[in-house]
Amino acid sequence: MENLIGQGRLAIDLIVDPESFREGEVGDLKIDDKDFGSGAVIGTATLNGAVCTVIANDAMTANPKFPVVYAGIIGLEEGYKMALAVYHSILVDRHVPLAEKRALLLIVDTPGNGAGKQEEIFGMNKATGAYQMALAEARKIGHPIVAIVVGRAISGGFLCHGLQADHVLSLGPKYNTMIHVMPITSIARITKLDIEWLQELAEENPVFAAGPDFFYKLGGVEELIDSIESMRDRIIAHVKEVRDKKAAGRASELGPWGRGELSSERGGRLARSKVIQTMNHEFAMVADRYLT
Repeated sequence: MENLIGQGRLAIDLIVDPESFREGEVGDLKIDDKDFGSGAVIGTATLNGAVCTVIANDAMTANPKFPVVYAGIIGLEEGYKMALAVYHSILVDRHVPLAEKRALLLIVDTPGNGAGKQEEIFGMNKATGAYQMALAEARKIGHPIVAIVVGRAISGGFLCHGLQADHVLSLGPKYNTMIHVMPITSIARITKLDIEWLQELAEENPVFAAGPDFFYKLGGVEELIDSIESMRDRIIAHVKEVRDKKAAGRASELGPWGRGELSSERGGRLARSKVIQTMNHEFAMVADRYLT
């Protein structure tokens, strides 16, 4: 198998326990309408015998109501559908002890958010924002959340579907996975900088480059996985690691903040810690004016 680009559904079967995935069901939530957010796949499965919620992109389908939502793009309906899966996971486990809260598995293959006029008017930003908030809430109350990039993880799509996870994993560059914030052409258009110079900069600077190995250096990915066959075992291992850290009161080492620390350790974002220290110092100097 050369790669998993466009194969989000196949990735589900390769990761969860055999024949355990029940699509459209999470707790009391049951979505039978395949036309609602058709690019988003949600459901319940077991992973190593434990119940988990699965949220994935189906890049081989398109949303017939919104022409710009296809190929794994997360649109208005997709964002709400994914958020519903998270909130119903929280609801069904609300009385479950911390050590038993179900894991959330995010399978990522999205080229971003290609919003059209209809989506912007109806509130696509609210839908994707709701999904981000749902994941952040689930993470903070103890659900282990692990994301695995099997194809593309780009821009606003990755921002809402992946970056709020406790741990982010990715198949390595030999599988043509792509992770970046914005294409070089878009960066040039926005910054008015010469595209040739930006392309040269991207060869060494992980902030501008597009591969998962560059994003690993930035701290945005906890682990690069070198084979499709090992995805399942590595995800199970990371779910356990996340669960153990939360049980030990070490949640600050997880999620976006934890990956920020990784960026300093790996030499990808050396100025980050200095900027945070400066901001904390300057706030402390004036805090008594605003805090009572």
